[in-house]
Amino acid sequence: MLACPYCRHDQPPLRPGVPRGQCALRHELAQGLLGQPATVSPKFLYDALGSRLFDAITELPEYYPTRTERAIFDAHAPAIGALAGRGRTLIDLGAGNCEKAARLFDVLAPLRYVAVDISVDYLRQALASLQRQHPGIEMVGVGAGFFGVAGAATRSWARRALVVLSGFEHRQLHAARCTAIPASGASAGWRRRSAADRHRPRQAKAVLELAYDDPLQVTAAFNLNLLRRLNALLGCDARIEDFEHVAAVQQAESRIEMHLQARRALTLRWPGGERSLTAGERIHTENSYKYSVQGFERLLRQAGFARTTHWTDERGWFAVFLAS
Repeated sequence: MLACPYCRHDQPPLRPGVPRGQCALRHELAQGLLGQPATVSPKFLYDALGSRLFDAITELPEYYPTRTERAIFDAHAPAIGALAGRGRTLIDLGAGNCEKAARLFDVLAPLRYVAVDISVDYLRQALASLQRQHPGIEMVGVGAGFFGVAGAATRSWARRALVVLSGFEHRQLHAARCTAIPASGASAGWRRRSAADRHRPRQAKAVLELAYDDPLQVTAAFNLNLLRRLNALLGCDARIEDFEHVAAVQQAESRIEMHLQARRALTLRWPGGERSLTAGERIHTENSYKYSVQGFERLLRQAGFARTTHWTDERGWFAVFLAS
């Protein structure tokens, strides 16, 4: 029996076929479930099935962020390209299906495209398809989270890098500058709080909640898929029918939250631990922050970005920033 570097005691594998190397993930999941409130990092949403479900979400009429951002890129691509510069390495953190960065290939003419995503199998397929469409661009896939391993993997390319970031919490801006982008430019697309600011409060709440809790329940399937991940990685006994998807606007935090809510009193069990939940108790799975232009510019300055430019859609619901 081998010693576990995280438990610091002898521990058998979770079950046959599950390597001891997954111990760090198991501990992260267990610690989150045992917290008050229970939480699971949103990175666990993105296995191959979760990534495909998210792609489906972006095509829903209720989900305004993707199509609004796409319209900004289409309307302002020449201006973005002129300021960002051509012939750089394009590093895409959270690449997903690579569609977002690929829309800028014509104006940026990157020499190299580095796609970073936590869902390795999904990234491999997306990158292979994109390489066939653009055989003249060198392409590299990095299976990792946004920072840490991703930062080390991309540092050698970062001297003339343009880095695309979107959809993560504000504290990670500091890591983006200090770890992943030691120099040069950064491009970031962000969901803006002013999507709601243009409406009366009741209307704003309806727009946001429909975007994250659609009538077809695609977002619900995306969130509930997390329970399958708990079972596979932690050896948990979670049952999808015992939970429901909840999206809730938290105006004080300027964000919309996603939760898995217990339909009944239950106990989740896994090797070495358990967590009891009362009926209605929630597991917090994701935050999506909304910013004003001024608020996001402040975050960029606090993270050390000195020069910023931004473009918005006609309604002012969304902004794309270029910062260096």
